[in-house]
Amino acid sequence: MTPVLELRDVSRCYDDGAGEVAALSSVSLSVAAGELVAVMGPSGSGKSTLLQLAGGLDRPTDGHVLVDGRDLADLSTRALAALRRRRVGYVFQRLNLLASLTAVENVMLPLELDGIGARGARAAAEEALAQVGFSGSTKRFPDDLSGGEQQRVAIARGVVGERALLLADEPTGALDTVGGEAVLELLSARRDAGAAVVLVTHEPRFAGWADRVLFLRDGQVVDEAVARSGAATLASRR
Repeated sequence: MTPVLELRDVSRCYDDGAGEVAALSSVSLSVAAGELVAVMGPSGSGKSTLLQLAGGLDRPTDGHVLVDGRDLADLSTRALAALRRRRVGYVFQRLNLLASLTAVENVMLPLELDGIGARGARAAAEEALAQVGFSGSTKRFPDDLSGGEQQRVAIARGVVGERALLLADEPTGALDTVGGEAVLELLSARRDAGAAVVLVTHEPRFAGWADRVLFLRDGQVVDEAVARSGAATLASRR
């Protein structure tokens, strides 16, 4: 079976003005349907860069990124945008909510861009908001919401619709323990329904929900933990 997500020997370098900096260096990763992979590591280790490449928001300097067996480098701008709308759900660390749209409209947006009618998009958006525990008025704008409420809206937008790949960058950062566990239950449910999920987190208790845990340091995968009967066994890749 073709993995939903593949990174093949991927590197991403940036010019910081003083020279070239490697955010990722020769990283390979494969995530199957029905698998939740957590990515951990210190600040600056390349976690967010990995998600941006996986979601087609950035392009690698070297290597290949494939989603559903399709090399993202081979897709036109329009085809890549369509793939992200239909197949990839992304929860941004900085949330990226549109201030001019209400909570429910933010969640509806990717569905409407993909041609779903307003009534169907609203129903799906309200269901997604309920799943993430959003209990406020869906007609409020982001600036009128608390940090936790904004995060729930961003998560709902990421998971709404039929997404084969879910990419979540610190989705529990503004939530308490109960709220964080509710989000992990939702991601796990999507995994159990057949989605491939990649979760960036600094919380070991949330990484414990994953099937595998990758550890990044200085842009490289240095360790991998594989869950076996509830226990994680480190398989060093140094």
